[in-house]
Amino acid sequence: MKVLDAEFVQGFIRMANDGWEQGWHERNGGNLSYRVKAEEVELVDENFCPQEWQPIGTSVPNLAGEYFLVTGSGKYFRNVILAPQDNICLIELDEKGENYRIVWGLERGGRPTSELPSHLMNLEVKKLQDENYRVVYHAHTTNIIALTFVLPLEDAVFTRELWEMATECPVVFPQGVGVVPWMVPGGREIAVATSELMKKYDLAIWAHHGMFAAGYDFDLTFGLMHTAEKSAEILVKTLSMRPDKLQTITPENFRDLAKDFHVELPEAFLFEKGKGK
Repeated sequence: MKVLDAEFVQGFIRMANDGWEQGWHERNGGNLSYRVKAEEVELVDENFCPQEWQPIGTSVPNLAGEYFLVTGSGKYFRNVILAPQDNICLIELDEKGENYRIVWGLERGGRPTSELPSHLMNLEVKKLQDENYRVVYHAHTTNIIALTFVLPLEDAVFTRELWEMATECPVVFPQGVGVVPWMVPGGREIAVATSELMKKYDLAIWAHHGMFAAGYDFDLTFGLMHTAEKSAEILVKTLSMRPDKLQTITPENFRDLAKDFHVELPEAFLFEKGKGK
């Protein structure tokens, strides 16, 4: 089977285009990765042309020998659907999880996303939690970024505000969201900070930069990002009308919601406003 005919590749392309159409990927902003299943590799490995090994910039031994579909560094999400073979690539990790090599894609040259250390470190964390985690997605979500300039950069604050603005939020991400203070993107420092948060959450906010999400598949991961960003949009619109809310969802309301939808909401996020977190 040709690589571009594989279902997982088509799903990857669709998700990249969906993010572009949301306006989350100006120029070469954002990146996407998918941990490929062994049976999916077998479907397309006849097309592989391995290149030279390159250092990842970190060590991910629990992903050693696995394959990943990733967007390219400096590539535009808007071009993924037009010429995927030039803008995405399949990579293989070595037996130590310290080096990678491109086996397909980026036919006009290039390398995997500059955020590859973050993607792989977070995929390793999520795999150790649950083998079903496959997708990591970073996007420049406009309203979330705006809120990082006006809200305290605290997990509890962002979680509670996003939960209050859309009833679906505590059901979609009941663990809450984490917040990483501004750091230089693409390096090990931000990768480590994000992977620590991913031990607790599926969604991390990068201050003044965007969001980082993990999920089992493309639909769940995109839906997670989309839900949080829509909630942020509602909050931005609310704050533009007045600086406070006349009414909102209360802690007891959240507890009732959790009971009916069979989710567990951490009590740390159900504090009484004005009484501390």
